[in-house]
Amino acid sequence: MTANSRPPSLHRDPESAVEIAQHYIRDLVYGALDGIITTFAVVAGVTGGALSLKAVLVVGVANLFADGLSMGVGNYLSIRSHESALVAQNRPEEEARPIWHGLATFAAFVIVGAVPLVPYVMSDFALGRFEVSCGMTLVVLFGVGASRAMVTTDSWWLSGLEMLLLGVAVAGAAYGAGAVVADWVGEV
Repeated sequence: MTANSRPPSLHRDPESAVEIAQHYIRDLVYGALDGIITTFAVVAGVTGGALSLKAVLVVGVANLFADGLSMGVGNYLSIRSHESALVAQNRPEEEARPIWHGLATFAAFVIVGAVPLVPYVMSDFALGRFEVSCGMTLVVLFGVGASRAMVTTDSWWLSGLEMLLLGVAVAGAAYGAGAVVADWVGEV
């Protein structure tokens, strides 16, 4: 190997569906969890603040796309930065296609993150919209966590429970913050 050559790449393109899921699992879980929690936090905060249905939808959808795009771009740039640092250290490439990781993060964020907004764009429910959003969010949090076990060695129910409990803690904090701020600022 010459002084200016780089060691061989460690990157290996995944071929099967399981290999693809394993290759992008970090991006998918990161995007999905942040998407559903961030959007639910917006829904919970706006509901805790006793704001209108229109406010939930405007803030929720704007957050869904802006934060999802930010997460995707951030993941892409972080991988590019890591790869550049590896070049500077004359170490082998680890990831040849960072753009696909950014797109996976964005897609997971938007798809899973849209779940808490579904009751707000549909007609009336037997329960209130917020209650349905809570239920859907809890089910999907557990489901995303449990689905990690399909491509890892983790227990499906422990993975699901872990994601569910952490998601509930964050959502509760968002709801409480919305209620406190709404009480503090009063009627605007």
